Amino acid sequence: MAIYNPALQVFLIPLWDHTITLREGMRRLLSIGNDQGEVPFLVKIMENPAFDLPPLSMFRGRVTLEQHDCVHLLLGRGTTLYDEAFTIGFTMGSSKEMSSAATRWFATVAGRWYPKPYRFPKSARRIFTDAVHLGAVSECKPLDRVDFRPLMDFSLCEVRHRLGIEEELLQAYYNVEAMRNPKITACRRLRHKE
Repeated sequence: MAIYNPALQVFLIPLWDHTITLREGMRRLLSIGNDQGEVPFLVKIMENPAFDLPPLSMFRGRVTLEQHDCVHLLLGRGTTLYDEAFTIGFTMGSSKEMSSAATRWFATVAGRWYPKPYRFPKSARRIFTDAVHLGAVSECKPLDRVDFRPLMDFSLCEVRHRLGIEEELLQAYYNVEAMRNPKITACRRLRHKE
């Protein structure tokens, strides 16, 4: 059984921090995160592209754990369940191939059958669904097809620019997410304080 690191509840490199490179962000994230061997089997088969067999192939935009961690950083999200829901949803939506039925089914599985530490609460399921739609309307490259290795020494801001990830679109949604969830710290902290 994995030992839960409490730092996962507070980790965040915010969207407006333009000084951190992708490599440095990954170093910080990996210092507190769990490795692939600690991820429950149900979570692996739902989120990992290695399990791209019917009916799981309906979940488009699935990525490896390393890609997933890079996306967390690029989206300016931490590692709470709400951040997980957004990161997974936006990545899937960016594929432009995630159907409404697949979105509902994924949210149901993640909200009812994921093991307790990974299970999306109701508000996280809404964030997941919103993120799928946001990824679909974004003009960014499909994040499941990005090789992040050559981008490691660029700032997170530069990598977002190269991939077409619109910071303004993300920040506008994060402000809405914070207003909808005023009692959830993970959502409130996303609001940029000018």
